[in-house]
Amino acid sequence: MKFKTLEDEIKNCSICKDILNPNPIFKLSSNAKILIIGQAPGKKVDESGVLFNDASGDRLREWLGVTLEQFYDGDNFAILPMAFCYPGRAKSGDKPPPKICATTWMELLVQKMNNIELTLIIGKYALDYCLNNSKQNLTESIKQNESFLPSKIVLPHPSPRNNIWLSKNKWFEDDVIVKIQKRISEIVI
Repeated sequence: MKFKTLEDEIKNCSICKDILNPNPIFKLSSNAKILIIGQAPGKKVDESGVLFNDASGDRLREWLGVTLEQFYDGDNFAILPMAFCYPGRAKSGDKPPPKICATTWMELLVQKMNNIELTLIIGKYALDYCLNNSKQNLTESIKQNESFLPSKIVLPHPSPRNNIWLSKNKWFEDDVIVKIQKRISEIVI
């Protein structure tokens, strides 16, 4: 299947219509060198149609050391959430991304992006999918980033809801961010 055909098919996807309001949001580019695999669009992103167009995106760009223009440049980044649609609210935060989205689309899309030099794995849902190990603790995986480089980096979700995690794990911003920014600067135009 051609890249554009696949993209159009995803834009019209409704496999989750029984559990949520389909509104697929993703950012594909066959030229991208960095692939971001995240969780799912939040409410603000669902409304704007632009991934990481929120406080999480501001923090992520800061962690990566890139400008807004660099971040949304298709020659630099492609962004694939584990679910392309906003999953709705849960008691605390958003509902988990429905697994059917990733199992239906992720492998097809990743196979089409031949220029990827680095995959950023953001959050536990992406970690479970990308490293195929649901028993792996996110914090421990982040500490093991050296073993995933140069092709992968594991990150916590940049949501403000993770401020407590960040305050308990100062080593992340003191040590890991420097390494992430170094790797990103080797790739980003």
